[in-house]
Amino acid sequence: MCGVDLPERHRHTLDEQREDLLCVCRACALLFERDDAGRGRYRLVPTERRRLPEVSPRDLGIPVSLAFVVTRKDGTAIAHYPSAAGATRWEIDTEAWRTVLRGCPQLAAGLTPGVRALLVNAARGHHETWIVPIDDCYRLVALIHREWKGLSGGDTVWPAIEEFFAGLQEGSPHG
Repeated sequence: MCGVDLPERHRHTLDEQREDLLCVCRACALLFERDDAGRGRYRLVPTERRRLPEVSPRDLGIPVSLAFVVTRKDGTAIAHYPSAAGATRWEIDTEAWRTVLRGCPQLAAGLTPGVRALLVNAARGHHETWIVPIDDCYRLVALIHREWKGLSGGDTVWPAIEEFFAGLQEGSPHG
């Protein structure tokens, strides 16, 4: 944001008008700690993670087993599927989303539009559901894009995804 060189571990802000993440130094991150500091344009991405009871992709009405869900200010939700080509979007049915929120009060209380997402991993026998900073989701997208080989993903993508999830720790800051 300000142009200084950044360390590998740094924070992000969401440009809400462009729906784009911006890397920020520690000083810039401190400027955006208060919710109103970005004047409705920039929002600091939080760092905390929280593990939740299982939410099934089937309950969300999405046809894949690995996805993240981002809410909008109007309460609607968009699922994103990480893939070799990036993230594919899927609009979640409003009633299905409301049903999921009623069934998991921690989810309703933990999401922040645009910057905190629901991350669901039901692939290959896993049952993991997290509320995570949105930049964790984009790190997962980049990892899958980088590791995917051929039509089925190859030998390295699934171990890399498992390592990503093993590295998530509740309450921990990310980098």
